[in-house]
Amino acid sequence: MAKARIRLTGAERDELRQRLRSRTLVAEQVRQARLLLMLAAGESYAAIRQALGCNANYISRWKGRFMAERLGGMYSRHPGRAVSKRTPALEAKILAVTRRPPPDGSTHWSSRKLAKYVGVSHMMVARVWQRAGLKPHRIERYMASDDPDFECKAADIIGLYLKPPQHAAVFCVDEKSAIQALDRLDPVLPLSPGRLERHGFEYYRHGTLSLYAALNTRTGAVLAKTAAHHTTQEFVAFLTELVVN
Repeated sequence: MAKARIRLTGAERDELRQRLRSRTLVAEQVRQARLLLMLAAGESYAAIRQALGCNANYISRWKGRFMAERLGGMYSRHPGRAVSKRTPALEAKILAVTRRPPPDGSTHWSSRKLAKYVGVSHMMVARVWQRAGLKPHRIERYMASDDPDFECKAADIIGLYLKPPQHAAVFCVDEKSAIQALDRLDPVLPLSPGRLERHGFEYYRHGTLSLYAALNTRTGAVLAKTAAHHTTQEFVAFLTELVVN
């Protein structure tokens, strides 16, 4: 395309050069200043497109704007959405939404999912979570006992591990969740600033496949078997296998 020169006054040229050297102006204003100076120097549209990474419509639009209104018209008619600022009200809204389950049925919020839901950037959500000590992706478990002698019993067990009787073998037997569908008996405690979401330890079973397993802490060997039932007979049979092996 042929060169499309524009004429600048001395004051306009000085202002555009000052904008071109500025480190505080919006990047788009600096780009416009460079465009006008290149047009005034008689550069072709092809050279300008290559230098600024723009198209011919961009050059024609701002050239026509300058010819009609001079420097007073060099501003965007659609500056875009204002940058969201983290106000106390917005921060409180993010925290309130975080403590509610996501409406799409997922297990927890991600920063990007919540940002889209609230209408802010995911980095703002991450900063609010960090400031409040929230970690929706993490879960802690808790157990509450109503046994009045719980502390004494726990102390006896801990003492057995720390200082077992002489010439004695200590066996630890624990029931773990098998392959099963569970319902929690205790309510789920939601996350709050500085505290993770917590699930109750006790549960109700909806059918199981029992797995018996033993770990030899000295050798690291594991002996395991599955059973359709979870009765005394199966458990004693498994202990017999341990003794034999």
